[in-house]
Amino acid sequence: MNIRLFTAALATSVALFSGSAKAVELEVTHWWTSGGEAAAVAEFAKAAEANGITWKDGAIAGGDNARQIILSRISGGDPMGATQLNTGRDAEDLVKAGLMTDLTALAEKEGWKDFIRPSKLLEPCTYEGKIYCVPVNIHSFQWMWLNRKVFEDNGLPVPTNWAEFVAEAPKLKEKGVTPLAVGGEPWQINGMAGVFQIAIGGVDLYKKIQIEKSADAAASAEMTKVFQALADARGLVDDGFVGRAWNDATSMVITGKAGAQIMGDWAQGEFSVAGQVAGKDYDCLPGLGMQAVLDTGGDAFYFPKPKGDNKEVVEAQLKLASLLVSKETQVAFNLKKGSLPIRGDIDMNAANACMQKGIKILEDPANILPSGEQSFNSDTQKQMEDLWVEFFNTPEMSVEDAQARYVDIIKEAN
Repeated sequence: MNIRLFTAALATSVALFSGSAKAVELEVTHWWTSGGEAAAVAEFAKAAEANGITWKDGAIAGGDNARQIILSRISGGDPMGATQLNTGRDAEDLVKAGLMTDLTALAEKEGWKDFIRPSKLLEPCTYEGKIYCVPVNIHSFQWMWLNRKVFEDNGLPVPTNWAEFVAEAPKLKEKGVTPLAVGGEPWQINGMAGVFQIAIGGVDLYKKIQIEKSADAAASAEMTKVFQALADARGLVDDGFVGRAWNDATSMVITGKAGAQIMGDWAQGEFSVAGQVAGKDYDCLPGLGMQAVLDTGGDAFYFPKPKGDNKEVVEAQLKLASLLVSKETQVAFNLKKGSLPIRGDIDMNAANACMQKGIKILEDPANILPSGEQSFNSDTQKQMEDLWVEFFNTPEMSVEDAQARYVDIIKEAN
């Protein structure tokens, strides 16, 4: 597009579009449907509407379901104006096929490479030197959430790490409390396995598998401990976990029906909506209290090329991309979402105690690891997810058999 036209449009956005018949409508698809997520995405919609973009909300429940619908629509010639996807390789084929709006000129003008941190967040958005998406937050699965009162009211110390939690779990069971709230959706089991890989297996093991794709590491004794930890976790869940949504599992912790949940930092949004206070009502343990690191995944927005390369739609897409990374929007959105901002130059003093822990961890680059979505293509991700789910749901499957299958997956991983 003509960058001068875009610059002029951006500079006069409010005067040109607000309350005007010329306002451009963008359908925005995403899978943010829980209470905390809805509150967060409303901040994006508010910023868009204030700057003359009509936000047509296209929420689709369920990440796996939504992802398939989103990718199918774009490849099938029915593009939305903008869409959320994970910061990873979800849209890799669509970018290669030339179906996404090029954001490079905007990114260079605004200096995204200078303020987006960690800088690796832009790598999944980049193809052949051009930028095709904008990261909007940093999410990590590396968290465990505990209801402090569940432990305190039952005369138990609040655990500070996974080992302490496992030791107290039988006592919770005796009190009629489910120790570990788990949702049985495939991505949840897969995410929990990734947490164990770092916390139990160690950072070096994770790097060897996720970055180097080492089959030897996949076959190691450290990885055996990871499989055993997941097998042990089977005995800490209730019978109703199969098919349970993640936010329903979070609700079990909030209401005291369960002691803890292993879930990404988006769970904070649910605690916030419920009026819970970090450090008082609930605690958070990054890396299960054993490895204070974060795998920096998260969410990014892509802007599919509109039909006929409609100039007004492209200009609205670029304007929205700019708004999503603006300082004000980053603060408002991430405080509601429970995620960490992609900017290090904004005031996050209003962040709660758990978010402050995450911000502190990010200060040291050595604490930042790639997420599975960034390391492996969709086919490899699906193979691993299927294995973890089958293993968790099949107590008779041995650790040895499951690990042997895992080694085969890593040998062929891409």
